[in-house]
Amino acid sequence: MAPQQRQTGTDRRLRPLVGLVVVSAGLTGAVAAAHLPSYGGREATIVWATLISLVAVAFTVTVRIRIRSTNHEIAWTETAIVIGLAVAPTPVVILATGLGIAIATTPTRLTSLKRVFGISKNMLVAGGAGLVLEILEWTPNNPDVAQTVIPIAAAYLTAVLLDEIITLPVIAMATGISLRKLFRDDWDLRLTAALTRLLVIVGTVLTIKIDIRLLLAVPPLVLSLHLLYSSRVRTRTEQQAWQRLAQTTDALNVVELDDVLTTAVTRAAELFSADEVEIELREDGRVVRGSTETLTYDGPIGEPTEVHGATVPVRLEGHDKTVDVGMLRLRFRGPVRLSERERYTLHTFASALCTAVRNAQAYAELARVAQAHAHAAAHDALTGLANRRHLLEEGNEQLHHRHADGITALVLIDLNHFKEVNDTLGHAAGDQMLMQVAERLRAAARADDLVARLGGDEFAVLLRALPAPAVAAHRADTLLAALHEPFDIDGMRISVEASGGIAVAPATGGMVELLRRADVAMYQAKRSGNRIATYAPARDTADIGRLTLGGELPRAVADQEFTVNFQPIVDLGTGEVIAAEALARWRHPTHGMIDPLRFLEAVERSGLLPAFAEAILDQALVAAGTWRDAGFDVPVAVNVSPRSLLDARFPGSVLARLRAHDLPPDRLVLELTETLTLSQLDVVDQGLTRLRDAGIRLALDDFGTGYSSLSLLSRIPVHELKIDRSFVTAMESATEAAAIIRSTLDLGRSLNLAVVAEGVEREAQRRALWELGCTAGQGHLFARPLAAGTLLAALQRGAGGRPGSLAAPLHDAGAVVRLPKGKGRRQGGRGHHRPA
Repeated sequence: MAPQQRQTGTDRRLRPLVGLVVVSAGLTGAVAAAHLPSYGGREATIVWATLISLVAVAFTVTVRIRIRSTNHEIAWTETAIVIGLAVAPTPVVILATGLGIAIATTPTRLTSLKRVFGISKNMLVAGGAGLVLEILEWTPNNPDVAQTVIPIAAAYLTAVLLDEIITLPVIAMATGISLRKLFRDDWDLRLTAALTRLLVIVGTVLTIKIDIRLLLAVPPLVLSLHLLYSSRVRTRTEQQAWQRLAQTTDALNVVELDDVLTTAVTRAAELFSADEVEIELREDGRVVRGSTETLTYDGPIGEPTEVHGATVPVRLEGHDKTVDVGMLRLRFRGPVRLSERERYTLHTFASALCTAVRNAQAYAELARVAQAHAHAAAHDALTGLANRRHLLEEGNEQLHHRHADGITALVLIDLNHFKEVNDTLGHAAGDQMLMQVAERLRAAARADDLVARLGGDEFAVLLRALPAPAVAAHRADTLLAALHEPFDIDGMRISVEASGGIAVAPATGGMVELLRRADVAMYQAKRSGNRIATYAPARDTADIGRLTLGGELPRAVADQEFTVNFQPIVDLGTGEVIAAEALARWRHPTHGMIDPLRFLEAVERSGLLPAFAEAILDQALVAAGTWRDAGFDVPVAVNVSPRSLLDARFPGSVLARLRAHDLPPDRLVLELTETLTLSQLDVVDQGLTRLRDAGIRLALDDFGTGYSSLSLLSRIPVHELKIDRSFVTAMESATEAAAIIRSTLDLGRSLNLAVVAEGVEREAQRRALWELGCTAGQGHLFARPLAAGTLLAALQRGAGGRPGSLAAPLHDAGAVVRLPKGKGRRQGGRGHHRPA
């Protein structure tokens, strides 16, 4: 292996090792010169000229491989040396090897150090191989084939091992790559090359024994083998390069920017065999540098690098070159010129890195926004205190682990006559007072207490780890005393009294019951004229058992007890999920899960419908965003109450929620229930038109069960019809049900509307619907209503190893040919849930 000039900065470090090789070769050469045989005349000239020429040519015919900034070339020198040893004495071959390589390296631009190393190393290889032949008592004229082949093979093996032992440490020191890695890389190619050359050597030696004239066939054979090996090396190098590029781009698919940069630096250093990789992020003013092991610098732009030599820069830009996030620089300690394949690989890697950086930056921004939203969702915007939701969550967590912490109590504080401040001085003054009250309560509370504003002029302080119930009254007195001093509002000193209620955590009922008891105590204090009252069960006239669900709705909405499950809508032919319907549930703290049939009417009558609808829509859109981030772009369908459509603010609220969750409008389907109201009020028509024009898809639920199906279709611009489950259940036994389904499908086709069948519970129903022309359905055959995370897990798991599907396909892929979509009278009316 003969290194050529590519790197000069490490020569000084290599001199001791090279010096050892040179001294050993000098001693070997001196011994060879002392034992030269006595050639004479023309015979000596032919032998020396042949050996020198053979070594020089073998050293020149190489396969080039770049490691870092140094090019290394795999030559046929060992082959020439062993063939020479087969026809000439060892001393002659040692000296001829040195002369041949000296002649071969004269026209090159190698440094003196590398020339001397190449000559010395190969003289040592010749000496070692010759010594093996001497030990095995090799004789050129031995007629026994085995006694010819075995010594020659042993000599060649010795030559190869000596070449590896001498060369690999020098390469490791010059490139910084470990000896183990150098020995492990491409070992199969090196072994194949060694076996091939051994066959050439043995064949050449046996040829000489048969007829010296057959040597004329050896050069073409050697050239063919060299070209074949060179081709294999190039193929292997390119294959490994593409594999490493694919692995590297896959490794960049992480969401943390620091992980992206660390992976990019270390992998790029290995991928391009660079001494240092630098990434500059222009927008962040940040630079990271490193090698294959780790980062060596992470800081602001401008800090100089310690690696000097060739630099290969490339912009971090997308394929369309419209986005430029910074620069990627490869640095080498010596002169380097990348091949065409390496340059293409570099640009591909830079484009992938640009995408990964942008994704990580977007994720960081989303995480920041999500954190801000999470904080805002748990804190009062005016005072910065915890809000009711946060208080309930923290309180329930505290009560769950209260056994070892001591006693938990709640102090509820209400400002007396606060309305007079608002009415007299204005709401701005009222807000100032609320903020000052919050500051005083925060200052008076202990570090482990939780201070919250429940709304209006009502505050609460959760007291934790109390040693005894009586301590709660003392702590409450301290809190109210903090409000005794007058408040300075716009230069006016205003005094406001406050009332407080104290309740110790009950054995059952959780925070909801604790808050109720504190509220009862506070009003006892107000009625009695005292500043503070402690909850007494004897004075509590409320009977929780008689409270109706309607009376608990305000608390349920405020405490976010309403949750959403999702039932997937499936392509009947392929079994793939094409959408999911959101179904509201009430997770009551004492009654458990309550079916929507029991509470939806009460919600509509209560005046809480807007808040309830927004909560359900939020959860549905969050789920759709989560599925999309996981790789499943599944639209979500949400049922809409007719009363919501009577609210002129409803369309704006829906569009605002879509923007807040960064979801395209066509990822939302609003399911409308048949009702006469829908076709009678202009405000409904206007609202639905606005929603549809914005891109939101509309579906008519339970189609065929109402009184005005056809008249509704003439007024409402829907995209989809949903066949009621009663028809699907009866279709196999009742011809009327099957006829209604068939007519609905014909109507959908004529109006260019999608049709979804509900209540598909058996495979026979699925197949019958498919044969009638219905392409989508939902029901227990595919899945019951699931939590968002459970549905995502089912999508990832898939059916039959097909992620995104919940059932096996009815036909093999390609067995069904679907005609192109026709254009109906309603533009874009075809209601497929798939991404456009």
